[in-house]
Parts: sequence; structure tokens; C-alpha cells
Amino acid sequence: EGMAPPQRILFPPEKICMVWQQRQSGAGAGLFNVGNTCFLNAVLQCLTYTPPLANYLLSREHSQACHQTGFCMMCIMEAHVNKVLHSPVSAILPLAVLRVFRCIGEHFQPGREEDAHDFLCCTVNAMQRACLGASSDLDLSSQSTTIVYQIFGGFLRSRVTCFSCKAISDSYEAFLDVPLDIKAASSLTEALQDFVTPEHLDGENCFKCNKCKKNVAASKRFTVHCAPKVLTVCLKRFDCFTGGKINKVVEYPEYLDLRPYMSQAEGEPLHYSLYAVLVHSGVSCHGGHYFCYTKASNGLWYQMDDESVELRCIDTALRQQAYLLFYAR
Repeated sequence: EGMAPPQRILFPPEKICMVWQQRQSGAGAGLFNVGNTCFLNAVLQCLTYTPPLANYLLSREHSQACHQTGFCMMCIMEAHVNKVLHSPVSAILPLAVLRVFRCIGEHFQPGREEDAHDFLCCTVNAMQRACLGASSDLDLSSQSTTIVYQIFGGFLRSRVTCFSCKAISDSYEAFLDVPLDIKAASSLTEALQDFVTPEHLDGENCFKCNKCKKNVAASKRFTVHCAPKVLTVCLKRFDCFTGGKINKVVEYPEYLDLRPYMSQAEGEPLHYSLYAVLVHSGVSCHGGHYFCYTKASNGLWYQMDDESVELRCIDTALRQQAYLLFYAR
């Protein structure tokens, strides 16, 4: 509704399976740290335990049909996930990913602690480029039909309502994760409520209304228009200017209903279940340590801290100072 339909479907949506197709008795291998690579390890583990992505990568369907020469992030992730989940040893070196580190993001520097959210965005974008391959000239709606976008992608609607003539102006933007301000929120649901609360536009921040043909006061409201299969939330803990960190507790539930934050807020609940939590410990974005909690295919939670993989209870996973949260529909 309100958006152009895709001209081409790049991956059949009915082939995406949200539950594990291969169940294992335990978790896969841990990942060795080669010097400030905890951010990379934590992000890779969260992606490895994303069921619809893991199902596809474990099938090796991508590499069997891939014609790309040179760097292909999907082929690299496929090799990595198969190695982690089928490993006979307790920890491996994520060599396939380390070798292409600079291809994932040219601003990344080996040996330097990078931001986990930035690395996640760059990795998912590199996977998206690999899925598009030669078809990057497609319309935006078609580009959002890759397996990557069908798993992680959604659309936000920005609705501006003119206070003078009541005209409504809608625009849509694709997203792969939702960054949430936590300065005034003590829980995920509060932060989501703040996200969809209308913002008042006036003064220097006026809106140029097409109908009134002048600058007017208006309200602007974001809502989730198309919900993703996997919802990735970034709790904005770091100050862009100082690098300082918001260390407060922000509560997050195991089960989340996204319906109240949708453009269409009435209707069936949209239930999501938490499957990974990425944590930053430390006082600023320039240092500290990243690790994560993930739910393996056996339904149990594990703390993954570089090469260490330890069984934990869900309560421990729910009581962390989370930086990134991963929910699956």
C-alpha cells in the first residue's frame, strides 16, 4: 500500500524458512580473537544463529549458482557458517572473513577496535551487493527482494501532516535495522514508543507544503510500514561526538509485539522472539569488549565470548547491557 510493486522477484519468499531445518545437539565453534577482533566475532556469531540466513547458507545454494569473480560476501558467509556449525573443534579462526576485512568496509583497519553496529551494517550491505550481482540497476522495490533484504529489510513510512490544510505527505525508506534513542527510555518498548511519537515541525524546522505552497507548521511521524522477518535493533549507547557511552539498563523482552509501532496499528499481533543479544562492556566506543548471547538450534542460550562458548539461561541473556538486539518473527 502506497509503494510500487517490484518488477522482478530475485528470491522466492516461500523458500525462506524461519525455523531451523538442521537441529544440532549443541552450539557451534567459538571464534579466536586475533587482536581487537571481538566486534567481528560477536557480529558473526549473531548472524550465524539467524535461522533463515543459516538455513540458506547451510544448503550451499548460493555458491552452487554464484558467478561472481572476486569478492562475494555471500560465498564467504556460507563458508564461515558451515565451518562454525559443523566444526569438530571448540574454536576456529574466522579466516575467510578476516581475509576480506577491508572489502567489507574500506574504512576498517586491521588491529583497531571497530564499532560492532558499523561492522554489522557493512557486512549485511556487502551480502546484499553479492545477491544483487549484475542486477543493481533494478528498481528499489525489486532490489528489496533478495534473500538478504527479505530477511533483514523492512520499510519505514514518514508521514508529514500539514497543520494548515491537513494535507498528508508520505515517503518510504528501506531499513536493515532500527536505531533507537535510549536517553529518555528505560525499556525497548518505551524507546519504540518514542520512535513513533509525532515530531512537531515549526520555526526554522518548518515544512514546505505542496498544497498550501508555503512553509507551514506540521507534524512528522515515523512508523514501521513493512515489518522485517528479522528485526535488528541498535540501542544508541554511543555519543557521535564524544564517543562517550550511555551505561544505563534498558530492559528488553524475550517476546515483542511490533504491531503498535506499525502504520497499520490495528490488527493481528506481530510477534517476534529474541534470538541474539550483542553486548558492549566498557566506558566508551573507543575501547572495551564485545561479546554476545545467542540461541542455538537446540533452543538453548549460549554466551559467546571469542573462543569461549558457555551454556547460559535465558534470564542471563535478558539482563545484559545490550547494544544490538536480534528478533525473529
